[in-house]
Amino acid sequence: MNKSVLERAREVFDIECAGIDAVRDGLGADFEALVEKCASAIARGGKLILTGIGKSGYIGKKIAATLSSVGSPAIFMHPVEARHGDLGMIQKNDLMIALSYSGETDELLVVLPPAKQLGVELVAITSSRNTSLGKLSDLVVEMPVPREACPFNLAPTTTTTALLVLGDALAMVLLDKQGFTKEDYGRRHPGGAIGRMVTLCVGDVMRPLENTALVSPETSVREALYRMSHARCGSAIVVDAGRHLVGIFTDGDFRRWAAKEDKVLDLRMAEVMTPHPVAVPRDMLAVNVLKIIKQRRVNDLVVTDGDNTVLGFIDVQDLPGLKVM
Repeated sequence: MNKSVLERAREVFDIECAGIDAVRDGLGADFEALVEKCASAIARGGKLILTGIGKSGYIGKKIAATLSSVGSPAIFMHPVEARHGDLGMIQKNDLMIALSYSGETDELLVVLPPAKQLGVELVAITSSRNTSLGKLSDLVVEMPVPREACPFNLAPTTTTTALLVLGDALAMVLLDKQGFTKEDYGRRHPGGAIGRMVTLCVGDVMRPLENTALVSPETSVREALYRMSHARCGSAIVVDAGRHLVGIFTDGDFRRWAAKEDKVLDLRMAEVMTPHPVAVPRDMLAVNVLKIIKQRRVNDLVVTDGDNTVLGFIDVQDLPGLKVM
């Protein structure tokens, strides 16, 4: 009886998950040595050179891209192109990582001796240290898997999935080892949302004073609401004569006071404001602003300088348009 589509699909998941588990359980001293070699190469100004062909080559490109994005400079070198000049990308402080599950791929094997002659160490990630690739290498990280998901046990499926995860593990361990931060990540991704959050500062996203409803402690609720509407914001910032922060009056404050006071429009800010509101400096990173908004459960943050002078404010409704949340 033929298996259903879903049965077969789930079987593939099961086979590949089992392969990942096998590689995970097999991690040991050789993987630790690979991490140390990678960290050492980067520390002395070198880069990681991933190489492989076929499906392993595609995975190698992804691993190199991931490594570079999290602080471990890496490139991919195609073995065939390397024989026609791309060996020139190799420098003496680099580390080469060759990927081949069989360890017997001719196009890869023929380029490794000339690569080693340029003075780089060679690490192999392969099924066994007894392969031709393993015997050429200075270090071998073995990653045997039980079987491919292919019914003929031929098409690279489980092996490439496990290799991809192994590459991610290497990248994340190096990230931790090098103290790579979210801010570092953002600086390498200036076009993405995370990049904007960790490169933009409060001063870049705050509303300026001319778009802020500034009022004094003696201002009436009626006047404060008028200024809030005119500025199209949900809060009035209460300041003294020197523009130092005194308090804040929000839409929510108005609703709460209106529910218990009929003459709320005639009350003064000093009577209804929330004193000591949350304030942030203009040089704070946008990512930290989002944390404060979430932790303090507020919609508006006042921006002040070192002596508590109001410079502007951040309205949470502005942030999606600025693509920082």
